[in-house]
Amino acid sequence: MDKTNESRHKAILKIISDEIISKQEKLIERLNESGYNATQSTVSRDIKKLGIVKSTDDNGTVRYVAVYDRISEKSIFKDAVTGADYAGNTAVIKCRTGMAQAVCITLDSMHNPDVVGTLAGDDTIFVLMRSENDAKHLSRIFKKELGL
Repeated sequence: MDKTNESRHKAILKIISDEIISKQEKLIERLNESGYNATQSTVSRDIKKLGIVKSTDDNGTVRYVAVYDRISEKSIFKDAVTGADYAGNTAVIKCRTGMAQAVCITLDSMHNPDVVGTLAGDDTIFVLMRSENDAKHLSRIFKKELGL
């Protein structure tokens, strides 16, 4: 089955979000089970492009995570973000006055494939996502990681 890079990238992000995956071989196996013809070199490139890293979770288990799922590791978010919500396919990130531009630049640098684009004002960022589910997920990540 010939599926697009974007589709495969979404599948990778979903798999590592839903399951504990710590080895490329397991990720390749899960992708192949999902109908993708994935090779080690393709998955290796995808991991780099998506900013996926190995991290130890709260239970001490080493697993792949998407960098954008580790928002708490970016101190700018801890210092500046005061709230997160979504409406339709737009996530809304509330910030301390004057901090939205800095937060937006950091968010953009994370290269989340589900983000279509961002727009920052003085204290609010609109993040246009590919779907309502993507917007809900990003909002949930901010709330969970930052204790909002």
